[in-house]
Amino acid sequence: MTSLVQRTQRSGLFVHTPAPEVRTSKDGTVVTIAVGTRFDSNSEKARESLTALREDIAPGTVGRVRGAEFAVGGSDVAYDVDYRANVVDKMPWVLGVALLLTFLVMAIAFRSIMLAMITVVLNVLSAVASFGLLALIFQRTWAEGFLDFESTGRVVAWLPLMLFVILLGLSMDYHVFVVSRIREAARGGLPIREAVEQGITRTAGVVTSAAVVMVSVFALLASLSFIEMKQMGVGMACAVLLDATLIRIVVLPSVVTLLGWKTWWPSRLAHQNEARPPRIPALLARRAPIL
Repeated sequence: MTSLVQRTQRSGLFVHTPAPEVRTSKDGTVVTIAVGTRFDSNSEKARESLTALREDIAPGTVGRVRGAEFAVGGSDVAYDVDYRANVVDKMPWVLGVALLLTFLVMAIAFRSIMLAMITVVLNVLSAVASFGLLALIFQRTWAEGFLDFESTGRVVAWLPLMLFVILLGLSMDYHVFVVSRIREAARGGLPIREAVEQGITRTAGVVTSAAVVMVSVFALLASLSFIEMKQMGVGMACAVLLDATLIRIVVLPSVVTLLGWKTWWPSRLAHQNEARPPRIPALLARRAPIL
């Protein structure tokens, strides 16, 4: 432990005064030492000091003692690094399970694999756009005056995952609502373009009103001074606004219109257009007058 202290004293990454204090348990089996870094906990240098302790200094001193075990922790730098690593490690599993369940629910509910795939893609697109906007606002300084905050240069580690899960739950509510109306119109015999138009027209008011309410509620969090709550409020407000307007009212009907009846594959509705007799224009259907 004395060698460990000496090596930290020779490094410019750590605090030299006061000297780190070594504490030993009564039975002499546990020894702790608190080493401070000279840099801000969010800086790259602070993370570099943690890496130096874990990969060089501690293994080269305490790690050489036979039977000794060591660990480098802390409530600031080490906690932040380890928490971020844990989130990054678990995020693909959480996102994968959430999207898989979304796919299965949509496929079973509407009997359409194509529609389930469209839903998954739209959810990913909405989340990615929201993440990008969140990073643009809080990792830069241009919005500090408008939102009354001081940028830390990063987004809190837990926010992307939390934002994705909440956004997925909220967006699926009105997504199913819109798709159901389009499907009802299509089953009623309307061409796919008219069915999409009717479905969007019937649901636009409800979806927009719900989005306004949710955006207003989340915007209240953006007025808080606590940076984590401000990021969550701005992130959720922007995510819901983008998802309810651009994604569900613009992109969704465009994709359904382009794919046509293939949207409902492999359900029977996908073959409805083939089985339906061609529509005869009204002028041609009229019987010619007898002279």
